[in-house]
Amino acid sequence: MKVLVLGGGVIGVSCAYFLARAGHEVELIDRQSGPALETSFANAGEVSPGYSAPWAGPGVPIKAIKWMLMQHSPLVIWPLLDPAMWRWGAAMLANCTAKAYALNKSRMVPIAEYSRDVLKALRAETGIAYDDRAQGTLQLFRTQKQLDGIGGDVEVLKQYGVPFEVLDRDGFCRVEPALKHTQHKFVGALRLPNDETGDCFQFSNRLAEMAAALGVKFRWNTRIEALQVGGGAITGVFTNGPTDAGLLRADKVVLALGSYSPTLLAPVGLRIPVYPVKGYSITVPITDATGAPESTIMDETHKVAVTRLGDRIRVGGTAELAGYSLNLREPRRGTLEHVVTDLFPNGGDVSKASFWCGLRPMTPDGTPIVGPTSVQNLLLATGHGTLGWTMACGTGRVIADLVSGKKPEIDVSGLSMARYG
Repeated sequence: MKVLVLGGGVIGVSCAYFLARAGHEVELIDRQSGPALETSFANAGEVSPGYSAPWAGPGVPIKAIKWMLMQHSPLVIWPLLDPAMWRWGAAMLANCTAKAYALNKSRMVPIAEYSRDVLKALRAETGIAYDDRAQGTLQLFRTQKQLDGIGGDVEVLKQYGVPFEVLDRDGFCRVEPALKHTQHKFVGALRLPNDETGDCFQFSNRLAEMAAALGVKFRWNTRIEALQVGGGAITGVFTNGPTDAGLLRADKVVLALGSYSPTLLAPVGLRIPVYPVKGYSITVPITDATGAPESTIMDETHKVAVTRLGDRIRVGGTAELAGYSLNLREPRRGTLEHVVTDLFPNGGDVSKASFWCGLRPMTPDGTPIVGPTSVQNLLLATGHGTLGWTMACGTGRVIADLVSGKKPEIDVSGLSMARYG
């Protein structure tokens, strides 16, 4: 079967690879010059099934107000005359209930856990390397109130059988020795030992090379203009690129365009509540390995992740609602620099850090949109939010199974756009 994959981020590349491995003829199209040059380029580096939870939950609206009043705020909203932003925001608020949180998390955890297992198997089978580490994630709490408030999260971890440890200062310094210099700033930590880290950009490029060896054809520098629909199916994809591809045809089309997915779908009558939430990162060269993190540390107060990627420290965070703007705002850089120097003052040279931002494709319920649509040969793989890297391999396997007419190995009934009616 011939399959077109639209989008060359980590989700699109993963779909292309697993489709090709399943025996399909695959062609991937993207406007960039290579894989993972947008949202997948410099993310926080976490493969964290243990943190697979929706942003929308009980108490979040009040917390959001407090966050916006902080000096180093984890949340920034730029009010726009954009109906899509306000619809998305209203839908997210509607999901801030205990019932919705439990349902949404029950949909997110299985694909995140499955994806981690698929990634492990892929690494064992192929030897793919991407500055990967498997040393867990450490969530640090600056106040006793934060530490006392993890009871609900711990119950959810128990419910889904996710291993965890609650650590005091001696405990978190044992797994992250460099924190011994700043341990007095924190009262305790929650550790998820099964989480991993790795460079998503490296992974995507190496997986693309492996996909090409399986026969995947890549059309880079090619814009996807529109979908052609007839008889309830996609009859072609209009493109514009250096090779003058024009109208491309296939038996199946997989749309993995992240935050830009709704733009392509709306003209054919499909509406999905995916909206861009900008995230920022800095990448800091390590100057003293003994003063740098061993894996990933989450600063609960600032909602910032600090991750070891080879000889670099990746610092990622901030949720900024600003439409499709890619402006790099210096105050966000200030927040990231503050956190990494506050935790690891001797680890890296922030004066030599590179600064980046990307648009996370967020759904109001936090759950990705993976699976079929009412257009009979069109499948979606989008809306992964902050968990695209975490859920990429699992999404690719699920899409390959669905295209092949096989039942996926996990329950995906709650992942399709049908849940929005």
